[in-house]
Amino acid sequence: MEFSQKILDLAAQAETDLKEQFAEIDRIAFANTARVLDSFRKHRISEAMLYGSTGYGYGDMGRDALDEVYADVFGAEAAFVRHNIVSGTQAIAIALYGILRPGDVMLSITGRPYDTLSEVIGDKTKNGDGSLADFGVIYDDVPLKNGAPDYEAIEKKIAEHGEKLKLVYIQRSKGYETRPTFSSKEIGEMIAFAKARTGAYVAVDNCYGEFCDTEEPTAYGADLIMGSLIKNPGGGIAETGGYIAGTKRAVELASYRLTTVGIGTEAGATVGQLRGMFKGFFFAPHVVAQALKTAVFAAYMYEKLGFEVFPSWKEARHDIVQTVKCGAPEKLCAFCRGIQAASPIDSFVTPEPWAMPGYEDEVIMAAGAFTQGSSIELSADGPLRAPFTAYFQGGLTYESGKYAIMMSAEEMLKN
Repeated sequence: MEFSQKILDLAAQAETDLKEQFAEIDRIAFANTARVLDSFRKHRISEAMLYGSTGYGYGDMGRDALDEVYADVFGAEAAFVRHNIVSGTQAIAIALYGILRPGDVMLSITGRPYDTLSEVIGDKTKNGDGSLADFGVIYDDVPLKNGAPDYEAIEKKIAEHGEKLKLVYIQRSKGYETRPTFSSKEIGEMIAFAKARTGAYVAVDNCYGEFCDTEEPTAYGADLIMGSLIKNPGGGIAETGGYIAGTKRAVELASYRLTTVGIGTEAGATVGQLRGMFKGFFFAPHVVAQALKTAVFAAYMYEKLGFEVFPSWKEARHDIVQTVKCGAPEKLCAFCRGIQAASPIDSFVTPEPWAMPGYEDEVIMAAGAFTQGSSIELSADGPLRAPFTAYFQGGLTYESGKYAIMMSAEEMLKN
């Protein structure tokens, strides 16, 4: 690809102006890498732990050690990491079904969760599919106020539901919204506020946020955090899987939903997946830093080209997601075409909008990844609804991410 002089000059200026932001990202990556290495040494991770087990998986010391490493690095009492958790949505569902019982209330204090959880939560109009609503779980939420928790409204809802309130839910990342992603420290303030007023568990959807700060929400008292290994913590190496970490009792209850009551985390074969999960977690702080640099670079480029972006390149960020408000469906599609064309896999494919399961609107996605659906790899997507915002995330290397952003910018300028 030969880039126009306008894009080349803008990219060069970006890297000059972004030195401070890149240095801060590198500082966080070093601190997180040190934490991972310290934990690997503490738990004496060895070659013998990388091979895994078959059948019931009894005595799988690698599986058990990986659980301990995740708990240790994330500042949690316990954790489990499994290759057969298919997505972040399933990890969250495991946690919710593990904690909630008929008549319990789930209260989301960051507005309604991401689209893919709608079917899990359910409502009175759809019955029989096994949603939380089907099992008599009551869902309620408190919308954000100017992008921040509405503490006055949250306090009222907590009082209203009383002892029936079993779980307070927090979504860290923005989903298909334009609102700030919360830092672990900000989530800690929400957790403290809730726990001062209720004995309910606090669960955090941590997807896209791992290793963006030097601590995770569990270090601030979250009972559960959940995420996907084909996002941040898999480091672009793990080919599937998810994790749940938190307080001992909450993780135990979730583990009974993963397997069955009485078994929990004591069984489950790892069938050759441990090496990738260990290696991915080792790589994760560095790979997340690459994705963050790509996001900052994208914000700079598109802001200078006159598009509304969020967050700005000058703002602190706590997940790997960058939004670009394209303003028209053809420009959103052009953005995704540029990202796809710069991908190492399926670069020749032209992305088109489609009715993706779990989403209310047609969605266009660009994802030329080595692992299908991997959000830590270079990808972009967005619903075809006004204001036609592109959600960009990932980049295994900053160099490939930079190239893709320049390619998408060229494509956008044609439309």
